[in-house]
Amino acid sequence: MPRLTRKLPSYRLHKVSGHAVVTLGGRDHYLGLHGSTESLDAYKRLISEWTAAGPTVATASATASKTGNDFRICELLAAYYEHADRYYVKDGSPTGEAKNIKDATRLVQGLYGMTPVAEFGPKALKAVRQKMIAAKLSRRVINGRINRIRRVFKWGVENQLVAPQILQALQAVAPLRAGRSEAREIGPVRPVSEEAVTAVLTLVTPQVRSMIELQQLTGMRPNEVTAMRPMDIDRSGPTWIYRPARHKTEHHGIERAIHLGPKAQAILTPYLLRSAEAYLFSPKDAVRQSRDRLRRGNNPPKKRRPAPKRVPGNRYTRRSYYSAILRACEKAGIEVWGPNRLRHSAATFLRKRYGIEAARVVLGHRSSAVTEVYAELDHTKAADIMAEVG
Repeated sequence: MPRLTRKLPSYRLHKVSGHAVVTLGGRDHYLGLHGSTESLDAYKRLISEWTAAGPTVATASATASKTGNDFRICELLAAYYEHADRYYVKDGSPTGEAKNIKDATRLVQGLYGMTPVAEFGPKALKAVRQKMIAAKLSRRVINGRINRIRRVFKWGVENQLVAPQILQALQAVAPLRAGRSEAREIGPVRPVSEEAVTAVLTLVTPQVRSMIELQQLTGMRPNEVTAMRPMDIDRSGPTWIYRPARHKTEHHGIERAIHLGPKAQAILTPYLLRSAEAYLFSPKDAVRQSRDRLRRGNNPPKKRRPAPKRVPGNRYTRRSYYSAILRACEKAGIEVWGPNRLRHSAATFLRKRYGIEAARVVLGHRSSAVTEVYAELDHTKAADIMAEVG
């Protein structure tokens, strides 16, 4: 495959013909007589298309057009991986979606990497899916990965690397249905019980306890509660409004506003006496407070290592927040639960008390159909009605 370069390809003279030429992705494009208005316009147009697509796409496109049916799956995946690494980025850091795509396509690469793209059809996709079933992946995970594989081919069609009929054929592969496949089934995420939450609250740091209590009240996502800063909270009204700097649906142009009532305000107030840019819940603060408590007690803290391998950070991540709850669950001897189940608990309570539309607005969903996934039905209402009706 031709070497990639970030330098703009130059407008050159082809001495033999007297025409202008530019090389894009290893392929020469003749533009007309050198120096003519037509050739300069053609050069600008091709460079604009090349820049918009990116050098990898241009190289892959040239390879596909030059070799026809020899354009292989491995080349398509290589081009898409570079696109994903650039596209799935927030605040200059890659999101987890680029890794998810590579996980989803690993079997495609291994089984069909050297297969021409034109020969990859529904049977091949179903063979990949069968390997996922044999690997004991759950049905929902498998359907998600198959959709990501189709997304690669959709991107290929968009960039004229894949024939549209190939994507159309792959879209004919229906998703696995519950109870109608050999794929492993897992139950839906359930709300966490009050007893399980209470058992954990006494075994975690004050910071983790505050995050748990805030999620119970507001139904925030784990990433939203761990990212709270004073500068993101509007305290001008009786109900405060927290607007996360980053959130899950921001790329859809949706504003996320989380309203904080008196109980939430009481939890947050002790953490607000810090700089506006500082994160409210810090593992570094938790470690320092823990050591201070040990110094005041009868068990002085152990002498610190000169250069510890792991240093507490300035904020909790979704993973470190989950790990703190996991350790507490194990200490308490109860079933492990994660912070996302607190969102389900809040959704279920809000739906039962105020209705599905109120729960949708508080949780920040675009559609009540999404809220249905989080908020369990209130079966007591149905029982009461039928007890009266008979």
